[in-house]
Amino acid sequence: MRAVQPNPAPWVTYEHDGPVLRVVGQHRGFVTGPRDWGGVRGRELDALIARQRDFFAARGEAVEWKTRGHDVPADLPDRLRTAGFVPEDAETVVIAEVADLAGPAPTLPPGVTLRRVTLDADLGRIAALETAVWGQDMTWVADYLRGRLAVEPDGNEVYVAEAAGKVVSAAWVAFRTGTRFATLLGGSTLTEWRGKGIYRALVALRATRAAALGASYLHVDASADSCPILRRLGFTAVTTTTPYVWTPSG
Repeated sequence: MRAVQPNPAPWVTYEHDGPVLRVVGQHRGFVTGPRDWGGVRGRELDALIARQRDFFAARGEAVEWKTRGHDVPADLPDRLRTAGFVPEDAETVVIAEVADLAGPAPTLPPGVTLRRVTLDADLGRIAALETAVWGQDMTWVADYLRGRLAVEPDGNEVYVAEAAGKVVSAAWVAFRTGTRFATLLGGSTLTEWRGKGIYRALVALRATRAAALGASYLHVDASADSCPILRRLGFTAVTTTTPYVWTPSG
Protein backbone atom coordinates (compact mmCIF):
# COMPACT_ATOMS: atom_id res chain seq x y z
CA MET A 1 0.00 0.00 0.00
CA ARG A 2 3.04 2.31 0.21
CA ALA A 3 3.18 2.70 -3.54
CA VAL A 4 1.16 5.35 -5.33
CA GLN A 5 -1.81 4.47 -7.51
CA PRO A 6 -0.63 2.33 -10.46
CA ASN A 7 -2.43 4.46 -13.07
CA PRO A 8 -1.58 8.17 -12.85
CA ALA A 9 -3.72 10.94 -14.26
CA PRO A 10 -2.61 12.13 -17.74
CA TRP A 11 -0.81 15.14 -16.26
CA VAL A 12 1.02 13.14 -13.56
CA THR A 13 4.30 11.27 -14.12
CA TYR A 14 6.25 8.81 -11.97
CA GLU A 15 10.04 8.92 -11.86
CA HIS A 16 12.53 6.74 -9.97
CA ASP A 17 15.69 7.96 -8.28
CA GLY A 18 17.22 4.88 -6.68
CA PRO A 19 14.73 3.63 -4.07
CA VAL A 20 12.68 6.81 -4.28
CA LEU A 21 9.51 7.10 -6.32
CA ARG A 22 8.99 10.74 -7.29
CA VAL A 23 5.54 11.94 -8.36
CA VAL A 24 5.47 15.00 -10.61
CA GLY A 25 2.47 17.03 -11.79
CA GLN A 26 0.28 17.09 -8.67
CA HIS A 27 -0.45 20.19 -6.59
CA ARG A 28 2.96 19.58 -5.00
CA GLY A 29 5.67 17.02 -5.53
CA PHE A 30 5.47 13.73 -3.70
CA VAL A 31 8.19 11.29 -2.63
CA THR A 32 7.68 7.78 -1.31
CA GLY A 33 9.72 4.61 -1.07
CA PRO A 34 10.20 1.28 0.70
CA ARG A 35 10.31 1.01 4.48
CA ASP A 36 14.13 0.90 4.61
CA TRP A 37 14.58 3.40 1.76
CA GLY A 38 16.61 0.89 -0.19
CA GLY A 39 19.28 0.61 2.50
CA VAL A 40 20.56 4.12 1.69
CA ARG A 41 22.21 5.66 4.75
CA GLY A 42 24.36 8.55 5.96
CA ARG A 43 25.75 10.95 3.39
CA GLU A 44 24.22 8.94 0.56
CA LEU A 45 20.78 9.46 2.13
CA ASP A 46 21.50 13.17 2.55
CA ALA A 47 22.36 13.38 -1.14
CA LEU A 48 19.17 11.52 -2.08
CA ILE A 49 17.08 13.93 -0.01
CA ALA A 50 18.86 16.95 -1.48
CA ARG A 51 18.26 15.73 -5.05
CA GLN A 52 14.50 15.55 -4.47
CA ARG A 53 14.46 19.01 -2.89
CA ASP A 54 16.56 20.50 -5.69
CA PHE A 55 14.51 18.81 -8.40
CA PHE A 56 11.33 20.49 -7.22
CA ALA A 57 13.13 23.73 -6.38
CA ALA A 58 14.04 23.98 -10.06
CA ARG A 59 10.33 23.66 -10.83
CA GLY A 60 9.40 26.24 -8.18
CA GLU A 61 7.25 23.66 -6.41
CA ALA A 62 6.86 22.33 -2.88
CA VAL A 63 7.51 18.64 -2.27
CA GLU A 64 6.23 16.20 0.35
CA TRP A 65 8.42 13.33 1.58
CA LYS A 66 6.04 10.82 3.18
CA THR A 67 7.46 9.01 6.21
CA ARG A 68 6.02 6.26 8.40
CA GLY A 69 6.64 5.72 12.08
CA HIS A 70 8.21 2.29 11.52
CA ASP A 71 10.61 3.45 8.79
CA VAL A 72 14.36 3.02 9.08
CA PRO A 73 16.83 4.57 9.44
CA ALA A 74 15.64 6.22 12.64
CA ASP A 75 17.50 9.43 11.78
CA LEU A 76 15.55 10.00 8.53
CA PRO A 77 13.34 12.73 10.08
CA ASP A 78 16.41 14.57 11.40
CA ARG A 79 18.07 14.42 7.99
CA LEU A 80 14.91 15.75 6.33
CA ARG A 81 14.81 18.66 8.78
CA THR A 82 18.47 19.44 8.10
CA ALA A 83 17.64 19.60 4.39
CA GLY A 84 14.89 22.16 5.08
CA PHE A 85 11.85 19.87 5.22
CA VAL A 86 9.23 20.75 7.83
CA PRO A 87 6.94 18.15 9.42
CA GLU A 88 3.21 18.63 9.07
CA ASP A 89 0.67 17.04 11.41
CA ALA A 90 1.19 13.33 11.98
CA GLU A 91 -1.63 10.95 11.11
CA THR A 92 -2.39 7.51 12.49
CA VAL A 93 -2.58 4.63 10.04
CA VAL A 94 -5.58 2.47 10.98
CA ILE A 95 -7.04 -0.66 9.42
CA ALA A 96 -10.24 -2.67 9.87
CA GLU A 97 -11.92 -5.68 8.38
CA VAL A 98 -14.53 -4.71 5.82
CA ALA A 99 -16.99 -7.28 7.20
CA ASP A 100 -16.99 -5.51 10.57
CA LEU A 101 -17.93 -2.11 9.11
CA ALA A 102 -20.23 -2.89 6.19
CA GLY A 103 -23.94 -2.66 6.81
CA PRO A 104 -26.74 -0.14 7.28
CA ALA A 105 -25.57 3.43 7.78
CA PRO A 106 -26.43 5.31 10.97
CA THR A 107 -29.55 7.45 10.84
CA LEU A 108 -28.76 10.78 9.24
CA PRO A 109 -30.03 14.13 10.53
CA PRO A 110 -33.32 15.26 8.97
CA GLY A 111 -32.79 16.69 5.50
CA VAL A 112 -29.30 15.22 5.00
CA THR A 113 -28.79 12.85 2.06
CA LEU A 114 -25.79 10.94 0.69
CA ARG A 115 -25.06 10.89 -3.01
CA ARG A 116 -22.34 9.49 -5.27
CA VAL A 117 -20.90 12.16 -7.59
CA THR A 118 -18.80 12.25 -10.75
CA LEU A 119 -19.54 15.60 -12.41
CA ASP A 120 -16.99 18.44 -12.48
CA ALA A 121 -19.42 20.81 -10.80
CA ASP A 122 -19.74 18.49 -7.82
CA LEU A 123 -15.98 17.97 -7.61
CA GLY A 124 -15.60 21.75 -7.49
CA ARG A 125 -18.10 21.90 -4.62
CA ILE A 126 -16.06 19.29 -2.76
CA ALA A 127 -12.91 21.36 -3.23
CA ALA A 128 -14.73 24.41 -1.85
CA LEU A 129 -15.82 22.34 1.16
CA GLU A 130 -12.25 21.16 1.78
CA THR A 131 -11.01 24.76 1.57
CA ALA A 132 -13.60 25.86 4.13
CA VAL A 133 -12.84 22.98 6.51
CA TRP A 134 -9.05 23.23 6.42
CA GLY A 135 -8.69 26.99 6.07
CA GLN A 136 -6.31 26.79 3.12
CA ASP A 137 -6.53 26.64 -0.65
CA MET A 138 -7.70 23.12 -1.51
CA THR A 139 -8.89 23.80 -5.05
CA TRP A 140 -6.42 21.16 -6.26
CA VAL A 141 -8.73 18.49 -4.80
CA ALA A 142 -11.09 18.88 -7.76
CA ASP A 143 -8.28 18.15 -10.23
CA TYR A 144 -7.07 15.24 -8.12
CA LEU A 145 -10.52 13.63 -8.03
CA ARG A 146 -11.11 14.37 -11.70
CA GLY A 147 -7.86 12.60 -12.56
CA ARG A 148 -8.63 9.55 -10.43
CA LEU A 149 -12.11 9.19 -11.91
CA ALA A 150 -10.74 9.62 -15.45
CA VAL A 151 -8.12 6.86 -15.26
CA GLU A 152 -9.88 4.45 -12.88
CA PRO A 153 -13.63 5.16 -12.90
CA ASP A 154 -14.36 1.73 -11.42
CA GLY A 155 -11.63 1.98 -8.79
CA ASN A 156 -12.66 5.25 -7.18
CA GLU A 157 -16.02 6.35 -5.78
CA VAL A 158 -16.77 9.85 -4.49
CA TYR A 159 -19.64 10.73 -2.16
CA VAL A 160 -21.13 13.89 -0.69
CA ALA A 161 -23.54 14.56 2.15
CA GLU A 162 -25.91 17.40 1.31
CA ALA A 163 -28.37 19.48 3.28
CA ALA A 164 -30.70 21.87 1.45
CA GLY A 165 -28.50 21.56 -1.62
CA LYS A 166 -25.30 22.42 0.27
CA VAL A 167 -22.36 20.01 0.53
CA VAL A 168 -21.72 19.56 4.25
CA SER A 169 -19.37 16.58 4.08
CA ALA A 170 -17.46 14.65 1.41
CA ALA A 171 -15.49 11.44 1.27
CA TRP A 172 -14.17 9.00 -1.30
CA VAL A 173 -12.82 5.47 -1.49
CA ALA A 174 -10.05 4.00 -3.65
CA PHE A 175 -9.77 0.30 -4.45
CA ARG A 176 -6.11 -0.63 -4.91
CA THR A 177 -5.61 -3.09 -7.76
CA GLY A 178 -3.67 -6.18 -6.72
CA THR A 179 -4.38 -5.77 -3.00
CA ARG A 180 -7.20 -6.70 -0.63
CA PHE A 181 -7.44 -3.11 0.63
CA ALA A 182 -9.77 -0.21 0.06
CA THR A 183 -8.52 3.19 1.20
CA LEU A 184 -10.91 5.69 2.75
CA LEU A 185 -10.04 9.30 1.91
CA GLY A 186 -11.53 12.71 2.53
CA GLY A 187 -14.15 12.56 5.22
CA SER A 188 -14.17 16.32 5.82
CA THR A 189 -17.26 17.80 7.46
CA LEU A 190 -18.24 21.41 8.10
CA THR A 191 -17.84 22.29 11.77
CA GLU A 192 -21.52 22.94 12.40
CA TRP A 193 -22.43 19.50 11.00
CA ARG A 194 -20.02 17.43 13.06
CA GLY A 195 -21.17 15.05 15.78
CA LYS A 196 -24.37 14.19 13.90
CA GLY A 197 -23.37 10.80 12.49
CA ILE A 198 -22.56 11.99 8.96
CA TYR A 199 -18.91 10.91 9.07
CA ARG A 200 -19.89 7.48 10.43
CA ALA A 201 -22.54 7.13 7.74
CA LEU A 202 -19.98 7.82 5.02
CA VAL A 203 -17.65 5.21 6.54
CA ALA A 204 -20.45 2.62 6.56
CA LEU A 205 -21.46 3.43 2.99
CA ARG A 206 -17.90 3.07 1.69
CA ALA A 207 -17.36 -0.12 3.70
CA THR A 208 -20.50 -1.59 2.16
CA ARG A 209 -19.24 -0.70 -1.30
CA ALA A 210 -15.84 -2.23 -0.47
CA ALA A 211 -17.57 -5.44 0.57
CA ALA A 212 -19.56 -5.51 -2.68
CA LEU A 213 -16.34 -5.14 -4.69
CA GLY A 214 -14.50 -7.88 -2.82
CA ALA A 215 -12.13 -5.91 -0.58
CA SER A 216 -11.21 -7.48 2.75
CA TYR A 217 -9.70 -4.52 4.62
CA LEU A 218 -10.17 -0.78 5.01
CA HIS A 219 -7.19 1.53 5.41
CA VAL A 220 -7.15 5.17 6.56
CA ASP A 221 -4.40 7.70 7.24
CA ALA A 222 -6.45 9.27 10.02
CA SER A 223 -6.21 12.82 11.30
CA ALA A 224 -6.35 13.61 15.00
CA ASP A 225 -10.06 14.44 14.57
CA SER A 226 -10.94 11.26 12.68
CA CYS A 227 -8.80 8.74 14.55
CA PRO A 228 -10.91 8.57 17.75
CA ILE A 229 -14.08 8.02 15.72
CA LEU A 230 -12.47 5.29 13.65
CA ARG A 231 -11.05 3.58 16.74
CA ARG A 232 -14.53 3.52 18.27
CA LEU A 233 -15.83 1.94 15.08
CA GLY A 234 -13.30 -0.87 15.40
CA PHE A 235 -10.25 0.27 13.45
CA THR A 236 -6.83 -0.74 14.79
CA ALA A 237 -3.82 1.60 14.77
CA VAL A 238 -0.75 0.04 13.15
CA THR A 239 1.69 2.93 12.66
CA THR A 240 1.86 6.67 12.03
CA THR A 241 2.62 8.71 8.94
CA THR A 242 4.10 12.20 8.86
CA PRO A 243 4.56 14.35 5.75
CA TYR A 244 7.80 16.31 5.66
CA VAL A 245 7.38 19.25 3.29
CA TRP A 246 9.93 21.50 1.65
CA THR A 247 8.54 24.75 0.26
CA PRO A 248 10.43 27.18 -1.98
CA SER A 249 10.86 30.67 -0.62
CA GLY A 250 8.36 33.18 -2.00
